[in-house]
Order: sequence, then C-alpha cells, then structure tokens
Amino acid sequence: MGRRPDSTQAPIPVWGEYDTGMESSQAPPPYSIQSTAGTTNIPPRPSPNQKRPYEMPPSCDRSIPYHSTSPANAASPALELDAGDGSIPPPGDTGVMHNGRINIDLESRLTKTLVKLVPEKSEQSFGPSRRFTVYRGWSVRMNIVIQVVGSRGDVQPFVALGQELQKYGHRVRLATHNTFEEFVKKSGLEFYPIGGDPKELMAYMVKNPGLIPSMKSLKEGDIKRKQIMVGEMLDGCWKSCVDADLYSGDPFVADAIIANPPSFAHIHCAQALGVPLHMMFTMPWSSTRAFPHPLANFKVGEIDPALINYASYGIVEFLTWQGLGSVINKFRASLDLEFIPATVGPGLAEALDVPFTYCWSPALVPKPADWPSHIDVCGFFFRDPPPYEPPTPIVNFLKDGPPPIYIGFGSIVLEDPAKMTSLVLEAMASCGVRAIISRGWSNLGEGLPDELENVLFIGDCDHEWLFQHVTAVVHHGGAGTAACGLKNACPTLVVPFFGDQPFWGDMIAEAGAGPRPIPHKLLSSQNLVGAIQFLLASETKQAAQRISSQMTSEEGVKAAVQSFHANLPFEAIPCHILHDQSAAWMYKKAPIRLSKLAAQILIDNSIISPNDLSNYSTQTTHITNPRWDPATATASSSMSIVTSMGRATTDMIYSPYKELHKSKTEGTSTASHNAATAGRMAGAAAKGFGRFHAAFFKGAIVDLPLAAAEGFRAVPRLYGEEVKDHGEVTNIQSGFGKAGKNFAFGMADGFSDLFVRPIEDAKRDGALGFAKGLGKGVLGFTSKTASAAVGIVAYPGEGICKSLRHAVHSANRRDIKARKMVEGAYLTEKFGSDEKVLEIINAFEFLKNEQDRKKIGI
Repeated sequence: MGRRPDSTQAPIPVWGEYDTGMESSQAPPPYSIQSTAGTTNIPPRPSPNQKRPYEMPPSCDRSIPYHSTSPANAASPALELDAGDGSIPPPGDTGVMHNGRINIDLESRLTKTLVKLVPEKSEQSFGPSRRFTVYRGWSVRMNIVIQVVGSRGDVQPFVALGQELQKYGHRVRLATHNTFEEFVKKSGLEFYPIGGDPKELMAYMVKNPGLIPSMKSLKEGDIKRKQIMVGEMLDGCWKSCVDADLYSGDPFVADAIIANPPSFAHIHCAQALGVPLHMMFTMPWSSTRAFPHPLANFKVGEIDPALINYASYGIVEFLTWQGLGSVINKFRASLDLEFIPATVGPGLAEALDVPFTYCWSPALVPKPADWPSHIDVCGFFFRDPPPYEPPTPIVNFLKDGPPPIYIGFGSIVLEDPAKMTSLVLEAMASCGVRAIISRGWSNLGEGLPDELENVLFIGDCDHEWLFQHVTAVVHHGGAGTAACGLKNACPTLVVPFFGDQPFWGDMIAEAGAGPRPIPHKLLSSQNLVGAIQFLLASETKQAAQRISSQMTSEEGVKAAVQSFHANLPFEAIPCHILHDQSAAWMYKKAPIRLSKLAAQILIDNSIISPNDLSNYSTQTTHITNPRWDPATATASSSMSIVTSMGRATTDMIYSPYKELHKSKTEGTSTASHNAATAGRMAGAAAKGFGRFHAAFFKGAIVDLPLAAAEGFRAVPRLYGEEVKDHGEVTNIQSGFGKAGKNFAFGMADGFSDLFVRPIEDAKRDGALGFAKGLGKGVLGFTSKTASAAVGIVAYPGEGICKSLRHAVHSANRRDIKARKMVEGAYLTEKFGSDEKVLEIINAFEFLKNEQDRKKIGI
C-alpha cells in the first residue's frame, strides 16, 4: 500500500512500474533486460514492508492495492487515495469519472455519516472459520441451486463446486445464462437458464466499469435495458429454485441456495422459500478495514484510511441499491414479500450474517482479521481437468519453437478490437517473442489468417491445458483466468477493464508475479513491450513458481464445500423419519419434520392429508429496519410513510391512464368494451385510493409508534449498554409477546437504572463517575420506559399487520406447496419396496405417539 508523500519528498515509483511514456526521475535500476526492442529498465523490488505511494499516469484507473504478504492482523498502513484519473478533485467534488468509476469525497455528508456508523474496532479475535470448528461431515442429501451471473470465468469455478457437492449425494442445479448451457451440462450438472445476455452485460461493463453509468450509456438507453435484463434474471433465478428441469421434466424445489452477489435474487429467493443461503465470490464484498471495495476510488482526506476502507463497502452497496432497488422490490412483490426501504436494502447480506466464502488463495490475499467466522477464504476453485484433445494447429505451433506468451481477453467485448490487435502484434514483433492470441468474444485478428510469423490466433481453448505450455500470460484479470495462470506458474500481466480485475492485477503485482496492471485504455505497444519483458525476468518467474507451490497445497473446492456444510443449520435440516433427506414439511398436529418423500408416502397411504402439512422453513429470514435513536427513527419512518402515500397517489392517477392506453391499443371501440374499460379504470383508481389510506393509517397507527419504540429501545446502545433482544414479531401472538416482554423489562430496567447506574459508576470513578452514572440513569429511565409505553401499542399492531398480510398475500406460498407435492409424488415413483414404506409409516406413528404422551405428561 502507499502513503501520502511528504511535500518535500519526491514520489517513489511503485515497484513494477514500466514505461508509460512519462518522464521518470527514478534511480537507475539494479538490472536490465536486453531484447530486440533495446534495453528495458526494471525498477528495484522494495522490501515487503516498504510503503509506496502511487505515482499515477494521466487518466489511470486504479484501485488501491493490499499487502497480501502482510499478516492478517497487521495494522493498515496509511493510503494514498487518489481520484483514479491521476488528479485530485477539488474539495466537495464527488463525481463520475470518464470510465464510470466513482470518486467519493471524503468530506461529503454521505461519507461522514457512513463513517460514523462504522463499528469500533473490536479487540476480540473472531477465531477460525466455522469449517475448522463445527464441520462434522455431511449425510443429508439436498436440492441445491447455484445462481451465477457473469462471464464463463465466473461460471467455471461454480462448476467445480457443483461437481464436489454431487459427491455428497446432493442434487445440484447450476442456474446461469443460456449461453453456458452446453458447458454446464457437459460437466454433469443440471442446468437452468436465467436469461440475460452475458455478452451484452460485458459490453455494458466495459463502457461503464464502475457503478455509475457514463453519459454515453444514459443517452443510448443502456440503463433501461440493463434494468430490464436484471428483472429478467431475477425472475429466472426464482424459477430456478422451483421449476422442474426443462429437459428431463424432473420436479425440483431448492433446499439451499448458493449464489454470487451479482445474481441479486439470492436473499429474496431464500426468504420466500425459507431455506439457507450461502454467498460465494471472487472479489471482496464484505466490509473490512484491511482494504477498500475494489470499485471505489477516494481522494486524500483526513479520515482514518481504515475507517474509509470499511465505509467504502456501504457506499458501494448504497449506490448499487439506488440503481436496482425499484427492480428488486418489484421482484419481491411477485414473491409476496414485503417492500424493503432504501435504508435497509444496502448491506442486507451483512445485516443478516449471510455466510460468505471467497474463492481466492490465502497465499495472495489472507483473510482480514475483522472478518467473523462465517466468512471464509478457501482458495481458488479448480475442477478436475476433463479429457481434452487440443486442436492440431495449437499442438504444432507449440512444437515449432520456444514456449509462447498467451494473450487473450476472454468474454470481454472491446469497443475497437482492430486497434487492440494492431498494438499487440506490434509489441510481439518488438519483443521478438512468440504468442498465442485468443480471438475471444471481441474476435481479435478478424480478417487475418490464423497463423502469422511467430503468432497463432485461436478460438476457444481449455486454459487448464494451454497454460501448462506457455511461458507467461496476458489477460483481462478475471479471477478464474488469473487463478489458472498462477496455478501453472505463469508470470501474469493483467489488462483490467472493470470489476475485480484491477484488484487481481494489484494482488499479482504485489506478490511479484507480474508488473503493475495496465488499464486497457492506457495500453500501448510501448508499455506492453516493457510489461512483457518484466514477465520474462527470472525473478518474476520465481515469484510465480512460489505462488504455484503454495496453491498446490490448497484444496479450494473441498474447503468451500466444508464451509458450506459447516454454516448450515444442521439440527434444523434432517427429516425426522428419513434422516438422509432434508425436511420440507412440518406436521401441524405435532412437531414432526417430514421430507417430501416421507410426507407423500404418508399421504398415499391415508395416514395424513395434505391439509395436515405446512411449509417448513429450515432457516427463516427476518428483515428488520435497524434503529439508532428515536429522532432518526421517527424521521425515517415519516419519510417512508410519505413515500408510500406518494406512490399510492401516483397509482391513482397513472393506473387508470394505463388501462385507457391498453384499451386503445386493442383497437376495439364497442359500447361494451368501453364500459369494461371504464370499469377497469375505476377499479385501478380505487385500488390506488385504498393503498393511499392504508399507507396513511398504517403509518400513523403502527409504523410511526413502532419506529419510536425501537428508537427509544436502542438509546442505551449509544453509551455502550447491550440492548435486550425480545425476538422477532411474525404474527399477532409474537407481537403481544414482545410487547409484554418489552414493557416488563423496560419498566424494571428503567427504574433500576436511576439508582444502580450512579452507584456502580461512583465505585469506579468517584464523584465524576456518580455524575456520569446519574446521566446514564436518567437517559436509561427515560428511553426504556418510553419504549415500554409506546411498545404496548406498537408491537401488537405490527403483529396484527403481519398476520393480515400473511393471510392476504399467500399465492406464492400455495404455489411452493403445490410444487413440493409434485416433487414428492415424483420421488415416490422411484422409491423401493413395500417393506420400506411400512418402515416409514411405523416410524411416523411412533413419533406421533411420543408427542401425544408428552402432551399428557406420560
């Protein structure tokens, strides 16, 4: 990492800097490389602990590197936080760079607010990941859907994961873009298409590498198209959880979900189904003080860099939600789930403690010390290499000379592939090296023959095989491609375009296995020559071999499967009768969990009826709106009420217009048709009118008092007191229960604080402590008794509203129940003998009798 340089100190070039066409005052390097292009100087490598400020070339798009060689608990060094384009924006300026990345002003109100919400650094150690402490082997077979959005490089690691999960008896479905169907099915996994065009998505990301779109994309309508695409993928992800296989027709209802964050549907699908969710990704997505979010750029500021690192994740989540929140809430409405306000949507995965597994090597980026035990770093995911017969032209080219350099950008869609082809060929000629160039989705070398002097253009080729036969690799920096190159000890140059690619370029450079990444808009034949010569240096090769040796000892896929199993709620999953199957039902007359198969056998033999069963949630997701104090709580609630009323008012006006427009497009103008149209318009207006009054009365009677009660209840947390958890309100019964507990504890604790707090603090700090304790006591008395009083009305009101909503919005639950029944019937067709059926019936009768005896106290 870098530090802010002294005003009197000349900038020190970053290790691995190569010729960018800029003047440099660096000291003579310790060695150089001779080539046909002349002599290239390579800067000396600093010691691992040396701090290096960035010296940024113009318009250079950079993320902030992390010392992968430092211990996980090492203090974060000061950072040189730049604007990403080589310039520092003026104070108060927060904007979008030409390439779509975000400049975030550290002095802005948003940043300062989010920094205040960063939790204090805990002195406690979180201990090892759960897979090291609770993993016990696994015996329950489950339906697992893996949802992945991205390129082939994003999909391939999950193919390896799915194959490993199959070894435990799981039925694994990989849900991703239609274009990867053949690739997934050839691996032996079940495939489900979620829609979305990864080629179009890659083209959009190349034009808009950050979160905020460029003006060009806004003018061309890219944003609307992307929102439509995301909506399509959200619907596809839900269908992947409950639809039968599109090819065999075999029914499927997911028992668990694994997803990468860009699939976006994950939490909402898991909440609707009541199943566990596990996130896996190739780039940091969990808040940490160790390094910032890879998509964020910062100016220099006075705020502690560790706090900024942590806050950057919240800022990125906030901006992402601004663009997709409406699409996600529309999707949630289709699943009969409640609306999520903008104050809750960002950072939802962290708030819910969703388990996370990061599929990168700890040899490159160790797990930060402030990541808790449900976050794991397992290593890169490599599949068992399938049998591969390389094309004859590639084999012949490899035999005809020394090992070549591989150059390819995979699924990246370049705006000007001809220009890229030209500069690559010019650099190869200058270096005098042989090269294999992958045409990729951009079709590099279009119009040129497949083989030129010392250059071979190829189509799709297995990297796992090819990288064993090349001397170095140049690519876009996708995590899968980077991992494959390092595994095969290939020195690597990353030419990043967007996303996590700059991050991996920095990590490789920090480890010594390649030069600094060259952003694609800065790539030229001159700096590519310098970078290639850096790749060919013996020290670079040694660093790559060292990393390869460390990665060889890692078993990333196996570790990830262990992490997945270790984070499952094992006690809540198995069926009480068939212990190797996941429970899907709860028997209403006794607390007996039943799998789809066991329940269907009992139904077929008239032991129970379908009405005796309710959907069973192996893991319930409760989304709550966190409150910090009564002032912000009531203000936020008031804003939400006004927003809801505004949406209802818009519906009153716009919905009738939509009905009228729909009628006109139908082209019919009979009297009956016009009357029907008028009726639909009146009905649409009436619905909006009803929603307006529902928002007003619910807001005034329930939401506002609830926000005040929760705000008052949270006040003691401001001075370090732990706030009692009285459970979640899910229905009328739990609402009254929480109100009673909150009233009893609130009154008792409030009055005791008046007397106990001053005495306890006086014993510790004397007269000053007495004064502090008295202040805390008065504040505690006021807040706790106020919460107790307001909560008497608020919590039962919340319970009543949730019960009513549960009764009204039940279509999706009924659909899930029907699909589980269909799968149960399918499983019984494949079940064994009548003897096994009798065993299931006897086991159920035994469990039922046991519960009956417990009820009467026998």
